[in-house]
Amino acid sequence: MLRSSFVVLSALLVLGGCGNKNPEEKKVATQVAAKVNKEEISVHQINNVIARAGSVKPEQAKQASRQVLDKLIEQELLIQQAIEKKLDRDPRVMQAIEASRREILAKAYLEQVAGNAAKPDDATVKSFYERNPALFSQRRVYNLQEVVIAAKPEQAAAIQEQVQQSRSMTDLVKYLKDSNIQFTTNAGVKSAEQLPMEILPKLHELKDGQTAVLPSPAGLTLVHIAGSQQRPLDEASARPFIEQFLTNQKRAETAAAEIRQLKEKAKIEYVGEFAQGTASSGETPQPQPAAVHQAPPESGGKATDKALEKGIQGLK
Repeated sequence: MLRSSFVVLSALLVLGGCGNKNPEEKKVATQVAAKVNKEEISVHQINNVIARAGSVKPEQAKQASRQVLDKLIEQELLIQQAIEKKLDRDPRVMQAIEASRREILAKAYLEQVAGNAAKPDDATVKSFYERNPALFSQRRVYNLQEVVIAAKPEQAAAIQEQVQQSRSMTDLVKYLKDSNIQFTTNAGVKSAEQLPMEILPKLHELKDGQTAVLPSPAGLTLVHIAGSQQRPLDEASARPFIEQFLTNQKRAETAAAEIRQLKEKAKIEYVGEFAQGTASSGETPQPQPAAVHQAPPESGGKATDKALEKGIQGLK
């Protein structure tokens, strides 16, 4: 929907600092979209925001461009007022600008280093497809019921035993209420790729009507398969998504390796209280590659979203 796309565009304007004046940008831009007092807003700036959003449909581009321009105008007016009030010289503002500059430069370098990851070959794609039947050849769409239980360690065994004995989730919820154990319930339909990768294999092994008992920060999470449908994805259809996933994974690994190498070459000295616990080991903490999960079709949401979206009717 255009409205959701516009929310993304607005966020990019706020977080990305699209109103910053870059002399080189003015040289490249050939069209002026608006003039705000003495400052110009270029078509290039508008296109840059829309390109970064990445979710605007072609038929919505014209309306989105106008909305982005309006936001850029508002942003420019605020920037002009901030400069007039000399807020650009405020120490807190200067620190924030410097922090953003550092983050942008670091990210740009990693993107340059990791941006040329080779496309996975046919054998690699095929191997990934065959090693993940739950995502592809045996892919299912699940109707799930979730109960997040604030269980103490000594209660876990009794709850797991009750899961085995209960004929339905209603029976289980009644047990939790009678035992004065706090819990919350959710439900929703999730396709395989929408589920966390650490949970999917467990659910894939279960049949309809069965329940997975999973550890959680609260104590225990019960995920009950109320029903499911087979929706397999053949290798040809899955290929673009596998390629993207493996490429992202390779980029993350390359970025992490580069950081490790830079740390090994650099002279890093921890000072004061930060020196405690590091001098004896002689090692610096190694970065962990970010988890990368490119969802195959019908994802409709974040692949790491662990909360199911609709309340379980009749169980509350």
